[in-house]
Amino acid sequence: MSKIAAELVKQLRDRTGVSMSKCKEALESANGDMDKAIEFLRKAGMTSAVKKEGRDANEGLIGVDEEESALVLVEVNAETDFVAQNAKFKQFVQELIHQAILQKPASVAELMQLSYVKDPSITLDQYRSLIVQSLGENIQVKRLLIIPKSSDVSIGFYSHMGGKIVSIVVLTGGKGHESLARDIAMHVAAESPEYLSPEEVPAEVKAKEEEIARSQVQNKPPHIIDKIVEGKLEAYYMEMCLTRQKYVKDNSMTIAMLLDKENKEGKHPMKIQAFYRWKVGS
Repeated sequence: MSKIAAELVKQLRDRTGVSMSKCKEALESANGDMDKAIEFLRKAGMTSAVKKEGRDANEGLIGVDEEESALVLVEVNAETDFVAQNAKFKQFVQELIHQAILQKPASVAELMQLSYVKDPSITLDQYRSLIVQSLGENIQVKRLLIIPKSSDVSIGFYSHMGGKIVSIVVLTGGKGHESLARDIAMHVAAESPEYLSPEEVPAEVKAKEEEIARSQVQNKPPHIIDKIVEGKLEAYYMEMCLTRQKYVKDNSMTIAMLLDKENKEGKHPMKIQAFYRWKVGS
């Protein structure tokens, strides 16, 4: 096969923490395919589960705000962090959020076709073009999320690294638990779970994890292999599933245990209805 680029080796090193030489070996074995190289390393027992999030593809900011009826999240990308920190760029992000809260468009495309409230003669997309001309970089609105509020949910959000990472947690069980939702959102930002619970892990993902686990213990006595594999799957759930993760503010309990504790003290049982974690460029 063709020579493996040093930059590709470095990307695999950044994602897995494995030595450069082993990363190169894995990429050569996988013909340069990043996902297959990670699987090669995992089967060799060199790295644990690797979250989907890789290197950032773009710069930009994630804006978040809320009002009585909804919470809005929007990601806007630029080519450089220098522009992403520019006051005009930040103002553009805030104005997008403001209009999204007011008019609740169903998509980015619908948002950008709205008339700009400060100058109804142009659309928000035309306003974006003016910002592009002013700042000299391509600027794109990547994604939009609007979460409606209701009387039976509490929503908390956490913004990290100046809007580079934003997480949201929605709890059912009534209003008044926003502080707890925010604490769990902070945990989500720090630990980046991929699933809410083991029950939500897709069957094909579970099958792949079991295959990897069995390949790591194939030389063990047959009568203990199933138990070892079961333990490895449990370790995977503890890393990837929110309810099984150790709570960042108190490692003596998991997120599931935290909710159980709060539910014993309250009148209305709470559950995590949904969580979101956005990182710029991912």
